[in-house]
Amino acid sequence: DMEIPVATTRPETMLGDTAVAVHPDDPRYLAFHGKHIQHPFLDRLLPVIADLRVDPSLGTGAVKITPAHSLVDHEIGTAHNLPLVSVIGEDGEMTEACGHWLKGVKRFLAREKVISALKEKGLYRGAQDHPMVLPLCSRTGDVIEYLQKSQWFVRCEVMARRALEAVDSGTLKLIPSFHKKSWRTWLSNTSDWCISRQLWWGHQIPAYRVLTSTSCDPEMEVSKALWVVGRTEEEARRKAARAQGTSEEEVRLVRDTDVLDTWFSSGLFPFVMLGWPEATADMQEFYPNSLLETGSDLLFFWVARMVMLGEQLTGQLPFTQVFLHSMVRDSHGRKMSKSLGNIVDPLDVISGISLQTLHGKLRDGNLDPREIAVAEKGQRKDFPNGIPECGTDALRFALCTYKVQGDEINLDVSKVLSTRHFCNKIWNALRFTLAALGKEFSPRPLEELIPETPMERWVCSRLYHVVDECQQKFEEFELQAVTSAIHEFWLQTFCDVYLESVKPVLRGADLPRIEEARQVLYWCVELGLRLLSPFMPFLTEELWQRLPRQDVDTTPSICVAQYPNPSQLDQWCRPEVEANFELVQEVVHLVRSLRVTFQLTKVQPPLFIACSDEHTLKALQEYREPLLTLSYSGALELFHDMTETAALTGCIKGIVNAHTHVFLCLQGLVDPLQEIPRLESQRQKVERQLAEITAQTQREGYSEKTTSRMQMEHEQRISALQAELTKLDQAMQNFTVMAAAAAEKT
Repeated sequence: DMEIPVATTRPETMLGDTAVAVHPDDPRYLAFHGKHIQHPFLDRLLPVIADLRVDPSLGTGAVKITPAHSLVDHEIGTAHNLPLVSVIGEDGEMTEACGHWLKGVKRFLAREKVISALKEKGLYRGAQDHPMVLPLCSRTGDVIEYLQKSQWFVRCEVMARRALEAVDSGTLKLIPSFHKKSWRTWLSNTSDWCISRQLWWGHQIPAYRVLTSTSCDPEMEVSKALWVVGRTEEEARRKAARAQGTSEEEVRLVRDTDVLDTWFSSGLFPFVMLGWPEATADMQEFYPNSLLETGSDLLFFWVARMVMLGEQLTGQLPFTQVFLHSMVRDSHGRKMSKSLGNIVDPLDVISGISLQTLHGKLRDGNLDPREIAVAEKGQRKDFPNGIPECGTDALRFALCTYKVQGDEINLDVSKVLSTRHFCNKIWNALRFTLAALGKEFSPRPLEELIPETPMERWVCSRLYHVVDECQQKFEEFELQAVTSAIHEFWLQTFCDVYLESVKPVLRGADLPRIEEARQVLYWCVELGLRLLSPFMPFLTEELWQRLPRQDVDTTPSICVAQYPNPSQLDQWCRPEVEANFELVQEVVHLVRSLRVTFQLTKVQPPLFIACSDEHTLKALQEYREPLLTLSYSGALELFHDMTETAALTGCIKGIVNAHTHVFLCLQGLVDPLQEIPRLESQRQKVERQLAEITAQTQREGYSEKTTSRMQMEHEQRISALQAELTKLDQAMQNFTVMAAAAAEKT
């Protein structure tokens, strides 16, 4: 006799086998194509079928087909018109179809009995380890069993085609646009949608089984019964009576106990919440909506379902734009998982939490002890001191600083903490501003404020461009660009530059200039808070309410105040002013860098600037006072001719560009003979760091083994270290010259 050895991981289901499948090109089984073989236990002949889905390299290359208990087998069975035989019931016990020797036996006990029976018959050919994926219940850990069950389905082909056309025609806009590819992939290969769920909670399916006189048994095959659908039982009863030609009193109904798939119920949300199917005032006012914002992982599960059901049931798209944000992952780019201990609970970031409490939350869950140990190790590594209290506004703003239109957000709690410090900076800026304004301050109408002094013109022009950029980037859904512009204005433009430059003015005696500075301070803060409000509603509301108001302004809250519009600030736009002050800032940055290099913490040395360019020299003269203040210099002298600096002694030199050089006079402030050894030591340290990182980049296989992001970081680090070496060499050269000059005098 000839035999086909069959490989299987489910011996207990072989009583439900209806075929044996082999690959059509497998030479071992060519002679069996179209033949039938005897089932080991049942008086049943099984056809040998050829199917491309069989992997000839796996096991014996021949697999048993059990369409009633395997998704893949069901697909093969449907393609070959195989019958379905259910051998495992909903109670996990073997059914009557297995025969009396297995009926009522638990499925895994049945496995042992089947193997023993095969051995007794001499048909057992051995066992071997085989890696596989088991579907497990997330709550109980039980192995999930595929069972044949009548379910409700929704035909999606036509609805999916309309959803595809909506995106292709531009009627529905996906943001960012690269999601169109996933949209087409999913909706071009859609199948019927199973909406039945065997759960306790959910919307019960409004389908009623009609019990007739000929088939009144509720346990009969449900797929063969008469079903009616109605919004209420009375409506269903009327439909059943019409279908049977009887009176409603004679109709007996049993409602299906299944509930709707969550995504089906959620797909109805945009219009059901407004009163559909009734033509309510809310429905007419708010449907369709304009924008949906959600996670990119819900594009098919929720967004596509809302679009399909909205079009089908209302004849309209539920919205015209979909903004899909990135997935939030941990700081290392890993998906957040309880077992890894890297889940960042927003409430913990808002309120703060200790490491011990984080560990306690793990132990209170349902993790395995081994998983708890791994998770605690991860928490100790990522949050050695717990998570500091950051607040709601800081968390929201920090999340929006990431590129939300990318693939993922690698959330770093330290970035949220940095944003909390940014909140403190804003709070302190408001305290300073309120103190400068005084109790009697009255803001001038915005349209009447046209600043005349250089720094006020500059900061107002910068604010105009920030407002303009925010408007543009909001329209493009580039939230990270909006937050970046706002952050840069508050921190660098307003706090670091303007506030510092205006302090001497406020301490002075020029009353008209002080009044202009106060007006500019007020409107910078007021408009800055309104720009920030969508991201930090709590902080901005608290501070905005403390500001003095115009008598005509009755706006109760910053939440309903008009968002700043660039058209209101056209009179402030002065690009040439910003360009001029940018030249000044280059000088300031260089001078500050020199102060750090030579450790000039408190002293304010005289500053000399030689500039051969007329335009730059004019800008430096115009901003003379803020230049002196921001560079922490004791005095300032400008030279038009580079040769005039030849007489300067005891100075260190810095080069801004080809036509602008700066000289800081350190005569009597530092001892060059002490500074040279310190700088030499610092230079050796930088050289070692440069050598180490350069050696890393020159290792064999560096390009293949190192990510592009890390390679870029290495390149930036090397450039920074090389620049540091150049700066140290220049400083040592300056001190050498100073030491030589001092020696000549002595």
